[in-house]
Amino acid sequence: MSLLIAGSVATDHLMSFGGRFSDSLVVDQLDKLSVSFLVDDLEIRRGGCAANISFGLGSLGLRPVLVGAVGQDFADYRAWLERHNVDCDSVHVSETRHTARFVCTNDSTMAQIASFYPGAMSEAREIELKPIVDRVGAPDYVLIGPDDPDAMVRHTEECRQLGYRFVADPSQQLAFGDGDLIRQLVEGADILFSNEYEASLITQKTGWSEAEILDRVGTWVVTLGAAGVRIQSRDGETLSVPALSEVTAVEPTGVGDAFRAGFLAALAWGLGQQRAAELGCLLAAHVVERVGTQEYTLSRESFLKRCAQAYGDEATAELAPHLTALG
Repeated sequence: MSLLIAGSVATDHLMSFGGRFSDSLVVDQLDKLSVSFLVDDLEIRRGGCAANISFGLGSLGLRPVLVGAVGQDFADYRAWLERHNVDCDSVHVSETRHTARFVCTNDSTMAQIASFYPGAMSEAREIELKPIVDRVGAPDYVLIGPDDPDAMVRHTEECRQLGYRFVADPSQQLAFGDGDLIRQLVEGADILFSNEYEASLITQKTGWSEAEILDRVGTWVVTLGAAGVRIQSRDGETLSVPALSEVTAVEPTGVGDAFRAGFLAALAWGLGQQRAAELGCLLAAHVVERVGTQEYTLSRESFLKRCAQAYGDEATAELAPHLTALG
């Protein structure tokens, strides 16, 4: 089996502000906004949506293929990912640009203010999927995550033309992508991932109703934060799965990426959507309890214990045979 994970590869500069952003915002003066926040700390971490998802899949024992563009400064990051079972042989290395950078500040309520420098990511449009498939074999899925918009369109069109099943995960690109771009990225996906706010953006910008979107995709997975996940299918069925309740949230960056990794891992193992959502929630809990998106380690014993507490013995019995790679 193979999973191609296309999208951003970046370093994350994460800061924490002890107060609330909202206390410094004057609603009727937002057009003159000029504020700064004295932060308590700075953490520099590995990140990028595609790299985060690939790390999660590798941590669960799979060997995902990372598809993205990076700078010459990627060497240490590459070694890290390869140590965690990620195939980096198809990563494009720019000769002139730095690896993308995400700069984010969280306040005490977990609200975020962030900026993203694309850097080498703009060269992802030069990557063709077919040579990668020729190297690793036909993919179970190609996930097309937030990336250079032209790259996202190219990879989506190539999947449709060559018959690769693909997962649409436009995520951060929804904020400034227009309706035409979003419609191109969604049409024909086997799975569409979004959070609840992004789901509203998709319907608003495409002009499609929820039913019209489901006519165009097989499954729409909507993450709901602490409320869990809602899975809607073209056949009209809706599945709701709760998140773990015993979680100490520390930092939310990368939680959605971890959920996607767990969800795709379960599908790759041949499990159903219920188990996929549960595994996604389990992995997401490990990320939100750490600062940084790839700073967690998985213990098989404690992982299965949390699974049993949250989802019961039947779920644990179904997942356990696939988690032999955990320490």
